[in-house]
Amino acid sequence: MATDVILPALGMSQDTGKIVQWRKTEGEQVAKGEPLAEIETDKATVEIQAPADGVLAHVSAAAGDDVPVGQVIAIILTPEEVSPGDVTTTLPSPVETTGQSAVAASPLASRIATEHNLDLNQVKAAGRRIQKADVLTYLQNQDKAVSTQTTTPLAAGRPMASPKARRLAAEQGKDLTAIKGSGPGGAVLAADVLAVVMEALPLTSVEAGRDVPAAEKSAAMASGANSLALSNTWRIMAERTTQGWTSIPHFYLVREVNASRLITWREQILKRVAEKVTYTDLLVKIVAAALRMHPRLNASWSEGKITLKQEVHVGLAVAAEEGLIVPVIHRADKLNLGEIAEQRMELVAKAQAGKLRPQDISGGTFTISNLGMYHVDAFNAIINAPQAAILAVGRIAERVVPVNGQPAVQPMMVLTLSCDHRVVDGARGAQFLDTVATLVEEPLGLLD
Repeated sequence: MATDVILPALGMSQDTGKIVQWRKTEGEQVAKGEPLAEIETDKATVEIQAPADGVLAHVSAAAGDDVPVGQVIAIILTPEEVSPGDVTTTLPSPVETTGQSAVAASPLASRIATEHNLDLNQVKAAGRRIQKADVLTYLQNQDKAVSTQTTTPLAAGRPMASPKARRLAAEQGKDLTAIKGSGPGGAVLAADVLAVVMEALPLTSVEAGRDVPAAEKSAAMASGANSLALSNTWRIMAERTTQGWTSIPHFYLVREVNASRLITWREQILKRVAEKVTYTDLLVKIVAAALRMHPRLNASWSEGKITLKQEVHVGLAVAAEEGLIVPVIHRADKLNLGEIAEQRMELVAKAQAGKLRPQDISGGTFTISNLGMYHVDAFNAIINAPQAAILAVGRIAERVVPVNGQPAVQPMMVLTLSCDHRVVDGARGAQFLDTVATLVEEPLGLLD
């Protein structure tokens, strides 16, 4: 039986993913778990793996295409289904039911049709099933055909826009009718709204998706221009942090801790563990244990409800060339330090090489952002929605502090906990941070 290759959704706010490149060609034999393609999402560039053994067929999206999440971009045929010279004869026809009748349509097309109270039977598909572009084109044609005196939502001037663009415009107080859309049929996309928002700020202009040669950058600087070519990942990161900063009620708790025992702990670990254990690895272990003791911090806010997560998945903020990426160490509370270090090294290498898989960046319940290696003393981190908190870690630096009533030089570190006040109050946040600080200052007897 043929198996669909579906563009995955890696976040609640993600609408599309961009095909970076196909690692396999149509008609090629593939094995389950083998990389098929690289896609750029709102979080990172990740690999899609083959969901089954067979022959890759019906590749419907090319490199550079933006594809709605949930859409079938290829199928994998079993050897019995492959016809010589023609691998398209057994293509299944996925069906989405819209309420009126069964029509072959992508999930995103169905959602847009429902939003506009549109019967998909009226829409003509350009391909084997109705896609978002087909629906938007139909709506645009209807909008042009209706008189300006009619009272339908389309004729009344309701602009075509993606749900994500509508949410972002509402949050930023932007009028969709004043924004020029770059989507199919002139539909306003989230990127269009973000561009308007960024233009209103005293920031550098953004030109996404293009690498600028050094000579061109120099010429731009010489001419007084201040433009910078950024990846789509960076642009989406800007959008997500803007949304997080403007929609999440942040508050911060700061604690300075003595790191002398942490240093000793790491030195002892390095003597008997093959992997290079870093301070970040130690903090992952400590934070994971603290989250088990304080489950309210291992939670999320969604649709007016608090959801407590059953498993502890710790994300690590990693700086990559195309932007900030947060790979996840799953079930961190169940791993020993060697396993944590091994996973962290593998994830960081993948992130910097743009080879992360969807499962590598999904499911995070808490995030650690460590800038100590950049000699930062302390900072406030923006919460990675929909998580409830993020821990910002500064460098270990020698400071004069009181020890038994006398001044002494000690290695100190500043921890800053950013909390979502909808999920965590000050007392709960303080108790969690106190547990983390206690484990940093006395780790050997508790965790080793």
